[in-house]
Amino acid sequence: MPEDRLFAARLSDMAERSGRTGSCVYSHFFDEGQCAAAERQLPHELPPGILYRLWGGFPEARRKMLAVYPDYLEESVQEEYPMTCLTFTYRKEDSLTHRDFLGSFMGAQLKRETIGDIVAGEGRAQALVTDTAASLLLSSVTKIGRTGVKITDTQPFDMEVRQEFRLISGTVASVRLDSLTALAANISREKAAGLIRSEKVEVNHLPAASVSMELNEGDILSIRGFGRFIFSGSGSETRRGRIHVELKKYI
Repeated sequence: MPEDRLFAARLSDMAERSGRTGSCVYSHFFDEGQCAAAERQLPHELPPGILYRLWGGFPEARRKMLAVYPDYLEESVQEEYPMTCLTFTYRKEDSLTHRDFLGSFMGAQLKRETIGDIVAGEGRAQALVTDTAASLLLSSVTKIGRTGVKITDTQPFDMEVRQEFRLISGTVASVRLDSLTALAANISREKAAGLIRSEKVEVNHLPAASVSMELNEGDILSIRGFGRFIFSGSGSETRRGRIHVELKKYI
């Protein structure tokens, strides 16, 4: 796809610039698919002595910035990422969600690539954004939706990140992608194969290679319109030779 080629060219340009200038080159925030693409491409084309790192502000972050840099700058790279952690406080009785914050940020004319992870809790939320986006939000945002908020940029990220799942279990003929997609989405294998061939299914944030590829424990399965799942693994076989499997759906 054209956007994939443009992204690959962007990565190549970052590697070339870092090697040519001897400096660290930072990206905006990448989504999980872009992070996976960078992990796949960069190890094969970095010049000698040039390294890379993906970082989103905390270990569990999904959206991350890419740094490409000479090896002698490694100790300073993480401290210099052009991102800021914003902390929002509000009344505990006002329930705000990730969607509320993202909507307000986009309403402030920020591009999605300037916004990293957002974690909302009871009376408090934190968001990782580019330094430029942080300046704009600090000077212009006083409300998220209809809720008044106070914003500071002086606290490090310290929110508890909790992901909840719904367990899906069943039996499949094999751990092929079409079988597991059918179980996850509660559709027939024929319809699952159609989704895969239409490039609506990703494995570990990359387009699925084929309907017959086999999944491994821990693989992340994304099905457009149905959500995202983790393949928890397989167990015993039934008398008819089918395999017990479990998936965890992100909720």
